[in-house]
Amino acid sequence: MNRRRLTLIPASVRTVFSDLVDPVADWLIRWRVQPNAITVVSAVVLLGSGAAFGAGFPRLGGFWLLISGLLDMLDGKVARRSGMTTVFGAFFDSTLDRLGEAVLFAGIAIYFVTTSGQRWPILGLGVSLLTLVGAFLVSYTRARAEGLGVECKVGIAQRPERIIGLGVPALIFGAGPHGWLLLVLMALLAVANAITVIQRVAHVHRLTAGGAPETTDTVAPLPSFTDPLVKGH
Repeated sequence: MNRRRLTLIPASVRTVFSDLVDPVADWLIRWRVQPNAITVVSAVVLLGSGAAFGAGFPRLGGFWLLISGLLDMLDGKVARRSGMTTVFGAFFDSTLDRLGEAVLFAGIAIYFVTTSGQRWPILGLGVSLLTLVGAFLVSYTRARAEGLGVECKVGIAQRPERIIGLGVPALIFGAGPHGWLLLVLMALLAVANAITVIQRVAHVHRLTAGGAPETTDTVAPLPSFTDPLVKGH
């Protein structure tokens, strides 16, 4: 049964942005750029974002975060449009995404406890750790559900929401006076992550409580590269 997915980024916006980057994907295909190479570059850029936050440069961190999101979207497009989707590619992409997010939120936590002038450094550290745990749970609940054959694309805060919701304000405004803006952003992300996890648990429970679950097309679907602005994590 198909249901409209409630997310913070409307599906129409995702579709328009996805269409805008199609020419870039086609250009990369003409130059024979491999999807896994784009995945690696995206992960390196995301690691740089975490390093920038940790070094006390939140605007630079926001910039690299947005660039990594664009690259993360492109690897899926290049793979699909060139017919190079592979199971390993999907596994590799998701693994590097988790590594990058770990470094990103760790860098933000370091920012709160090492940058001078922070009014709530310990609170910032705690919220950063909560956001990290929530981001991993958002990804895990979907992966686990779909590994059991239950489609689980619901949730208000998927990977695109996390990237844009943090990257855009950080790029424009930095961390704010005494780090308060970055703290608020991280707190909002932590809450959104928690809501998304609850939504996914409730979704899987609803589909499986009556006996036979509403499953995806196969019991153990083979993953492939997909556009993060379409599927999220």
